[in-house]
Amino acid sequence: MTDGCIRALVEAIHSSPTQAVLHLSGGASQTLGMLMSVPGASNTVLECLIPYSRMSMIQLLGKVPNQFVSRQTAEEMALVAYNRALKISKPGSPVLGVGFTGSLVSSRPKLGDHRFHLSTRTSNRLWISTVTLAKGLRNREQEERVSSHVLLKAIADACKVPETFVSELTEDEVPDECEEHFDENQELEQLLSGKICFKVYPVSTETPTSDTERKIILSGSFNPLHEGHVKLLEVAASIFGDGYPCFELSAVNADKPPLTVSQIKDRVQQFEKVGKTVIISNQPYFYKKAELFPGSAFVIGADTVVRLINPKYYGGDYEKMVETLAGCKRTGTVFLVGGRNVDGVFKVLEDFEIPEELRDMFIPIPPESFRIDISSTEIRKNKVI
Repeated sequence: MTDGCIRALVEAIHSSPTQAVLHLSGGASQTLGMLMSVPGASNTVLECLIPYSRMSMIQLLGKVPNQFVSRQTAEEMALVAYNRALKISKPGSPVLGVGFTGSLVSSRPKLGDHRFHLSTRTSNRLWISTVTLAKGLRNREQEERVSSHVLLKAIADACKVPETFVSELTEDEVPDECEEHFDENQELEQLLSGKICFKVYPVSTETPTSDTERKIILSGSFNPLHEGHVKLLEVAASIFGDGYPCFELSAVNADKPPLTVSQIKDRVQQFEKVGKTVIISNQPYFYKKAELFPGSAFVIGADTVVRLINPKYYGGDYEKMVETLAGCKRTGTVFLVGGRNVDGVFKVLEDFEIPEELRDMFIPIPPESFRIDISSTEIRKNKVI
């Protein structure tokens, strides 16, 4: 590809809404220069890691791979990148995980093939390719260029960017490609199994007031979603200001069986009817949600504060409670607290003794701004009656 063609392709990638995390090892390093040298790279590139050493790759994957240069490793790198992209992308943006691992020309002769494997992962598509290069045909720089061009084309394809790609591969260097598409049920099954960390239903009719990456999240079981939930999130967003308001439903409950795929889809329909974004996660605990949604503002009721600051829920260990919440604080998490009935008494944030080192994490929602005593439990009881 000529420099002009490369620039035009990268400009188109940066103009797409897709945001990507790239994990590259053993080649295709020129791809980064291509992406970063064209204005608008921050629209596309969220993060890039180069796990070049064995220990770096092991830590990235959380295990020792069977082979460091293989299709499976490229696929696993792309999946880790995809989950990372979910966590740090702008709310509602489509995300892409990219994995590349190669064995190219080095300072020592290689007994095996010169080859590379690459994979891209989006919400509904997994693509994997292997290219075996003609040994001795190119030097390292030339193999880097070829592998970088192939990877750039793969990124463009995943971003749904039309491209005219003139390959520098020879007739014998035919890529071995395969792809798999996922429907909604399969995505949710992957969520329940822990393969992906969450799924976003970006149905919100609202536009964030700024180019924010921070989420304002109201978590719950939403069985059912009611006007109190909607109103509370609206008030919290008006108080907090800079953030993208959304709901979060954990398919996994600490005390109950996980939701089924059909149950998840039924509850999602509630948010589609009112035009609100909902995220389906697999983390029932706030300290895990803080890792999943770093820098977020969680909207909670006073009844949740009772549990958050009660050592009983931390094995009776006060220090563990403080340490756990301090870990949330380090992710940039804050809590917006609305008044709720607790044991028959309406309580607000000021009614609780928050440890001093954690007080700035908790922001009150004034009762004059929001007070609705309705609950999902009462609605279910009334329906039974």
